[in-house]
Amino acid sequence: MLVLSEAETAKALPFAALIDALDGMFRTGCEMPVRHHHDMAVPGEADATLLLMPAWVPGAYSGVKIVHVVPGNSNRGLPAVSASYLLSDARTGAALALVDGGELTARRTAAASALAARFLARTGAEDLLMVGTGRLSLNLIGAHCAVRPIKTVSVWGRSPDKAANVARAAEEAYGVTARAVTELETACRMADIVSTATLSSAPLVYGDWLKPGAHLDLVGAFKPGMRESDDTAVRRASVFVDTRDGCTKEGGDIVQPIRNGVLDPSEIRGDLYDLTRGLHPGRETGDEITLFKSVGAALEDLAGAILAYQGAKATGS
Repeated sequence: MLVLSEAETAKALPFAALIDALDGMFRTGCEMPVRHHHDMAVPGEADATLLLMPAWVPGAYSGVKIVHVVPGNSNRGLPAVSASYLLSDARTGAALALVDGGELTARRTAAASALAARFLARTGAEDLLMVGTGRLSLNLIGAHCAVRPIKTVSVWGRSPDKAANVARAAEEAYGVTARAVTELETACRMADIVSTATLSSAPLVYGDWLKPGAHLDLVGAFKPGMRESDDTAVRRASVFVDTRDGCTKEGGDIVQPIRNGVLDPSEIRGDLYDLTRGLHPGRETGDEITLFKSVGAALEDLAGAILAYQGAKATGS
């Protein structure tokens, strides 16, 4: 069985190939049960959570991502979240690879946003605003650069120092002109693509700030009580999601507008299944404002794990 470290997983998942792999998996589909959530008691501290995310292509590959969320790890100087992905042969059940779950999740999440941008961002989009400075930020910049001719990147975060670090890393990794910004509204009004990856519980990006033709990519705020955009953004935009079932139950940027009567579920124009299968064309006019919300899906992990395994096997890793 192959065991891929964080660095080996990153090397095996270049964004261009990973975006294509997600495109193919959404087009063809796979079996994807609802993810499992289990509370786990940890004596003397807050409960931990065990998440299991299975998916399989009958007769080909099966896999499950195993995630532990342990709040008490902050007192141990350890990350709160750890994850591994076990890929197996769906015909025999034989284990094929153990893939670093954190790196797989970060890269497939960014790739899903870029896959959506293929259909929803203007083809000539050059100016990207990254809102957030966590692990996903650099991945999202790289993924968007893989599908659009991004030349300038602005990075906003609550910590200016962290924003500056992400900007420097983006310049080194992707050859773009990048800078940290402190005026979020000004940067947002200029951006062709606005990508957000935060844990905000209140809107950060306002619909009135989006210029005609802008694309808003909402990646954070993964719980119903969280929010990265306001109701005006939803009203002004053509709304798309990664999966309807996931986003209408989990993502606050979709759940809250539905609860408030701002968005009817029938007004969601399409998901990644619709876009990749040609059931919806995506962006239809140059001035159209588009909004994409993602919460993640086990299908994406499976596609990434298969790509990592096949690539590592081909190179003898």
